[in-house]
Amino acid sequence: MRWPSGPASASTPRGPLLVGCGAGFSGDRTDAARPVVDALMAAGEPAVLIFETLAERTLALAQLARERDPAAGYEPLLADLLRPVLADCIAHGIRIVSNFGAANPAGAAACIAALAAELGLRVPRMALVHGDDLMGAEHAQGLQAACGADWPASRVVSANAYIGAEPIAQALQDGAEIVIAGRVADPALVLGPAVAWHGWAWDDWDLLARGTMAGHLLECGSQVSGGYFADPGYKDVPDLAHVGFPIARIEADGSCTIGKPANTGGLINAQTVKEQLLYEVHDPAAYLTPDVVADISDAWVSEVGPDQVRLEGVRGHARPSHLKINVCSERGWLAEAEISYAGAHALARAQLARQIIATRLGAQGKLRCDFIGVTSVLGDDQGQWLAHLGAAPAPRDVRVRWAWEQPTARAAEVLLREVNALYTCGPGGGGGVRTQLRSRLSTVSCLLPRAQIPCGWRWWHPAAALP
Repeated sequence: MRWPSGPASASTPRGPLLVGCGAGFSGDRTDAARPVVDALMAAGEPAVLIFETLAERTLALAQLARERDPAAGYEPLLADLLRPVLADCIAHGIRIVSNFGAANPAGAAACIAALAAELGLRVPRMALVHGDDLMGAEHAQGLQAACGADWPASRVVSANAYIGAEPIAQALQDGAEIVIAGRVADPALVLGPAVAWHGWAWDDWDLLARGTMAGHLLECGSQVSGGYFADPGYKDVPDLAHVGFPIARIEADGSCTIGKPANTGGLINAQTVKEQLLYEVHDPAAYLTPDVVADISDAWVSEVGPDQVRLEGVRGHARPSHLKINVCSERGWLAEAEISYAGAHALARAQLARQIIATRLGAQGKLRCDFIGVTSVLGDDQGQWLAHLGAAPAPRDVRVRWAWEQPTARAAEVLLREVNALYTCGPGGGGGVRTQLRSRLSTVSCLLPRAQIPCGWRWWHPAAALP
């Protein structure tokens, strides 16, 4: 089925578009898309499957991966995500739209082509979105000026603009079966198909805002169907081990109904939708995106059936004149090490271990020590919580964790060696040492006029390379 081009007729609006979500972040479940695609096939209506796999740090790591291997830099689980559903998507005309191109959309397309060959399929028509990657020398001066005093002193790893949905929509209207992007705004993965199918104008702010908020509800995958919502005894969610990922039914007027595949776990109700609707929204009256400023201050949700919630009343305002840019840079190294103490006097031995490591490392760098399970998430209180134990029994099982920031890997490795030495040089009975050393990244954000960030799309072919 070729998607229509140009605006739809006001007298004969097109029917609804179904958009299902197969992933909400890099590393999400690789079997989640199968029930979604089954539901889309059963519906027999125009449909799109999206995969949202990018975050700020994810994209920087992808750039580093591409430095090491020019063929890498896209979503590492790409083949695993698509293998269960690619054949059915091609056969049933279900378009695929995703940001799993990360730092290398052309590499992602090559991976998909190889997967199609492995499965005995024809290679689908694939479009590559470009314009978000600002690592070229031509952007350096403008980025530094925009970041000002926040410009990193260390090596810049990635610089990407949050671009909008227009290239996605254009590619779909021109017949793309798979659209592969890097850093587009998350809701654009849904807005692009909605505009392509319904033929909305790029200055119809209410329609664009409604499509954007439908995308906002889908972008985190099962978060809207109970995953991030669940809190046993307070907000119970059934069969979360088999949670169903969401599907949006987007009407010509932009209203949408959020549901999930039948016979899957999880829950979609007014509460789950409201929580996701407000997720990461700084101002409900002015949610800034590259395509529109969405206003949900007068929006409402209504439960229209089991696991079916309708969103209406979203309004929109003219899109911002500037686009958000994220610049990631190197930030030294982080060493992490753990050891356990159990049995009699476990707590006293853990405290002694903390004292030993602090003395051995001195004042070099920022050192954090936690007794896991007691204020270790909320913050390092340097053991002050012990004063409040009162008559409570002393812990018989303590896991001690250290984290240490250093400018070089060699310097950070000192912590790993010192904690490992606690096997014989520290308190008695320590065991289960685990250590990890990894590079750190720092992110700063700035704004650039959208006119300075041309974007578009191109067809993929085996020799394709992004401009």
